[in-house]
Amino acid sequence: MKRRKIIAANWKMYKDLAEANDFITFLLEKLPDTNAEIAIAPSYIALWHAFEATRNYPVEIIAQNLHYAEQGAFTGEVSATQLKSVGIQRVILGHSERREYFGESDALLKKKVQTALKNDLNIIFCVGEQLKDRKAGTQVEVVKSQLQNTLFHLNKNDWQHLVIAYEPVWAIGTGETASPQQAQEMHQHIRETITGTYGSDTAEKLSVIYGGSVKPENASALFVQPDIDGALVGGASLEVDSFVEIIKSI
Repeated sequence: MKRRKIIAANWKMYKDLAEANDFITFLLEKLPDTNAEIAIAPSYIALWHAFEATRNYPVEIIAQNLHYAEQGAFTGEVSATQLKSVGIQRVILGHSERREYFGESDALLKKKVQTALKNDLNIIFCVGEQLKDRKAGTQVEVVKSQLQNTLFHLNKNDWQHLVIAYEPVWAIGTGETASPQQAQEMHQHIRETITGTYGSDTAEKLSVIYGGSVKPENASALFVQPDIDGALVGGASLEVDSFVEIIKSI
């Protein structure tokens, strides 16, 4: 079964509006011919401008987060309806930095997933173990628990709106990368975990992408693995040329 290939850029808290606009202008000039879906997650201040700039191009602008409430007195947060009002159709949830620095628990993420789906938003949902889990040999159990606690209440049909991003926390922003074999092993475990509850047809249709210091030098070796369907790219997505090279590698 041929699954969707996805290359998504997560800009985190980088790039002001002018820098974001310049990047997108240059990217659209250099965008390679590809069958992969290309997505960019800028900060909130650039969402509308980025959406307008890419409206007629095969590049999707996505959000880095959302709040579980439809509206309310939640200073500094953004709602699903606000995101949709500027054209956003997909959101990243569960990123390790949200879990670690902002205390986002599985219970909270479950509510965010429900809100996103209720509002017809697609989701890139992140899972991954910390270095202590990897050293203890419990990485498979940790990732399985993250999946079960946040996503296994969903209906089978909901999974068509999901992409799973496996991001070993110890490889994010460190320059370290899981070896292609380590990444493939976890991607296979993720698919097997989903198969156990939802069946192989759901698991085999699901795109599972890798995040964790993906760069042009290691992208090809990751993408040839049978269960790796693309990447959620951090630092290497901040420069047009390196992002384009990763796209070419898929």
